[in-house]
Amino acid sequence: MSSKLPPAFIRSLIEHYNIEEEEFISSHESGEQLTSVRINPFKPSNLFNAEEQVPWCGNGRYLKERPSFTADPLFHAGCYYVQEASSMFLEQVLKHSANLSENLRVLDLCAAPGGKSTLISSLLNKNSLLLANEIIKTRVPVLCDNLSKWGPENTYVSNNDPKDFKRLEGYFDVIVADAPCSGSGMFRKDPAAINEWSESAVELCSQRQKRILADAYPALKQNGTLIYSTCSYSKQENEEISDWLCEEFDLSPIQIPLKPEWGIIETLSDKHKCFGYRFYPHKVKGEGFFIAAFRKNQLTASPHIKRAKENSVNVKIEDLIRRWLKHTEDVRIVNLNDEYFAIPGRHEADLQYLQSNLYLKKSGVRIGKIMGKDLVPNHELAISLLAGSVLPEINLSREQSIAYLKRDELRIESDIRGWALMCFQGHPMGWAKILDNRLNNYFPKEIRITNPNVV
Repeated sequence: MSSKLPPAFIRSLIEHYNIEEEEFISSHESGEQLTSVRINPFKPSNLFNAEEQVPWCGNGRYLKERPSFTADPLFHAGCYYVQEASSMFLEQVLKHSANLSENLRVLDLCAAPGGKSTLISSLLNKNSLLLANEIIKTRVPVLCDNLSKWGPENTYVSNNDPKDFKRLEGYFDVIVADAPCSGSGMFRKDPAAINEWSESAVELCSQRQKRILADAYPALKQNGTLIYSTCSYSKQENEEISDWLCEEFDLSPIQIPLKPEWGIIETLSDKHKCFGYRFYPHKVKGEGFFIAAFRKNQLTASPHIKRAKENSVNVKIEDLIRRWLKHTEDVRIVNLNDEYFAIPGRHEADLQYLQSNLYLKKSGVRIGKIMGKDLVPNHELAISLLAGSVLPEINLSREQSIAYLKRDELRIESDIRGWALMCFQGHPMGWAKILDNRLNNYFPKEIRITNPNVV
């Protein structure tokens, strides 16, 4: 028996899943730490081309060692996301449970810090809509920042309780619920989680998970896909939740094809034989994880989405803004609270519908404000996929990039005057305004590098 892992926890895994006790415990006590990243397909670089691929995720890569991501300008430019490998299996679940070629509305219900949201964004077509919701207000800024760095304009962020989504009956084609859990799947990665685990905490999490799912269920349309996941090993939070879902709602389980060499364990719940997928660190290169998918059979009313109100943006202002954008044929410019945003043209009615029902914190790409006759561009525009190729760019060295990201004094020789994109290896990190005798750094203070050891 392990001297570190809770005895009740080990007994439960042996009883319910006949886990290989010695190998499982050894994997947790070995001290091994895995690092994996997922490449942004919208911002390709050659940084991780030679690294081992995560077998169930096309853009996932295992790293031989953990570098200082904070000291990498490409990380700040959104060229990749640091994500645990097991959770990248969401890619397989989405590909086999939803038609990603269609224009979908997708809700990531418990989204911060944004790993699954950025993965979903990579798989959707440009006309689809992704709403990433975070319940905890203090976690919303990092979610917004990570989705902004990823680039596409078809993403939105809300800060709402799951019960608020009852108002959006039948709206979403896919709901992903990576529910708060007891965290036993993170024992190897975060040993401090061991001290927080208890059987009572598992039961409490199970009740919370049921509430979250029950609240969100009405927002899923008929034939839509519900994807449920946790970073827990506990049966009460996984297979028993699957059985509960099929008892309470009209859902059918979806089987996801596996390759034997992946080492992922397919399970069946006791009552309804729902398919579930378990990740054990002694069998896969990843941490503990569980995921299951369901199809909604129940007839659900269609959402009542009114025709979009007429766009009220001044023609001259819109022309000015569009000169900053790379492509504009399918982009709508909207004005919200004296700021201008870019969203896919087909989303205008959706945006108004979401605004009337939810507390939105991000809507497409925030372009900036009009001051006098000029646009003061927002940081979101700089790191989006919309920033125009005709805009002035200055490619910085790594040392200059770190200084820029710290908001340290930066001197460069350039004939450019006015706004310019500060880039590293061709990837924008943010704005600067270049004057005759100085450079004004507009990298946001709230996300600047504050660690003095990063050089």
